[in-house]
Formats: sequence, C-alpha cells, structure tokens
Amino acid sequence: MVIFHKIKDVTNFLCLAKDKNKTIGFVPTMGALHKGHISLITSADKEVEIIVCSIFVNPTQFNDVKDYEKYPITIAQDVYQLEKAGCTVLFLPSPTDMYPGKFLNERHFELGYLETILDGKYRPGHFQGVCQVVHKLLEIILPDKLYLGQKDYQQCLVLKKMTAEYFPEIFIKICPTQREINGLAMSSRNLRLSVKQQTMAAELYASLQSISHTIKSGNLEPLLNKAIKDLTAQGFKVDYIEIANATTLQIINDWNGKESFIILIAAFLDDVRLIDNLLQSTDTT
Repeated sequence: MVIFHKIKDVTNFLCLAKDKNKTIGFVPTMGALHKGHISLITSADKEVEIIVCSIFVNPTQFNDVKDYEKYPITIAQDVYQLEKAGCTVLFLPSPTDMYPGKFLNERHFELGYLETILDGKYRPGHFQGVCQVVHKLLEIILPDKLYLGQKDYQQCLVLKKMTAEYFPEIFIKICPTQREINGLAMSSRNLRLSVKQQTMAAELYASLQSISHTIKSGNLEPLLNKAIKDLTAQGFKVDYIEIANATTLQIINDWNGKESFIILIAAFLDDVRLIDNLLQSTDTT
C-alpha cells in the first residue's frame, strides 16, 4: 500500500493509473477503522483494480466542537488493517491541504428535503460539511466507483444527490451494515463506549427489530412513541425514531402495508450519539 499526504502526489499517482485504464474504487473514511470499513475495501477488491481509502476527520461536518475533538484517532492500527485488507492507496491529507481558505467561500449544495429531516434537522450544517469534503475528495480521486456503508443511510442518499449533479459518471455502491455479535452497528464512535455501554447500545438494533416485527398498516405514531418511551426508560436520549420511504426518505405517518420502508433511529447514550437503521423491502402485514 502506498501512502500519500499531499493532493498533488496522489493525483499524479492516480493519473498514471488512469492512463493505463485501471479502474479505481474509493472508500472515504474518518479513520478509527472497523470491520464495517474493511467490508467496503473487500467489496471494492472484487470489482476494481485500484482501491483508494482516505482518512480525514472533516471539521466542517461537526456541529459540535467537542464531538470533533473527541473523535477517535487510531492511524497506526488503521494502516495495518488497510494493508492487510489489500488497499492500494491511502490518502492522509491535512486540514490545511483540504481547506486552504480556512473553510471560507465553500460551495453550497442544494440538498432539498433530505437536509431538513432526521440528521439534517438535528445536526444543522452536517450534510453541507459532508458534501464539501466528499466533493473535494472526488475531484482529487476521480474514481469509477464510490463505496459507502448503509449505516449512514441518509448520508448515502445525500451523496447520491450530490454526485448525480457533479459527478454523474461515478457509480455509488451502498454496502450492508456490519454488526457486532449483539447486533450493535459497527461505528468508530463505539470506541467511546464502555463495555457496559456497548451492551446497552445493542438495544437500538433490538428496537428496530421490534418495530419491524410488529408494524401494521395504519397510523404508526403509537408504535414509534412506544419505542421512544422504552429506550428513554433504558437511559437513552432519543433524537428520533422514524419510518420513511426506502427510496425518497419521505416520512411515513400512515403505512399502506405495501410500501417499502426503512426504520431510522438516532439516540444518545451519555454523550455519544449513535445511529442505525433497518431496511424493509418486502410486504410486512
């Protein structure tokens, strides 16, 4: 694996690869890698010739400075995992390289409805920051395929919208969420949880499963209110539990019993914010 820190160096390397008609897959990350990230590398390894992974903790997508400061950094371990997984290129830029203008005059992305709901509502500015950094990275890497994890489902749809406008030639592949044995969705933020908290955090997935198993056509408010009440009683501070159309993410208040949907959840366990979702593409009546 080759490691680059400067934009010009990784660009030159990839230009030579493109001149040889090599296919390129890209996995953007903020580091603190886990098996979920590695599954994206594994998926890319089956489809492209060169796999590029970036590690950059992007300051513009944190609406809480303390959250940014506490984000786990595990570069040595990340490098080891990427080499073992068969990653070709690791791009490790600095904030000054990515944002030489100190975040000034950044492009505004028209995200429409997606920016007003769920994480867009509870983390104002977050998706603008995500689009800023991914747009910059895609300009640098210019991959054939972009690999994303389903755990960040709303983010996946946001990036689909952004790339459709600015990089329509790039194919986006959304890969399944990887989970711990207890069902907890793998996340870099899990490193901030104690062993006891990791056991507790699995209740988020259990709640998603319970909703999936008990949902019936009609008004969904009582079902969701019960889930929120149960999690609150267990010590969670719930931002939202919602059911939405799996394609558009339009919130579903009354389900017709046929529409494919996704259940999405975001909740705090102490000061650690966790998200998860469960996709349902078949009838559940």
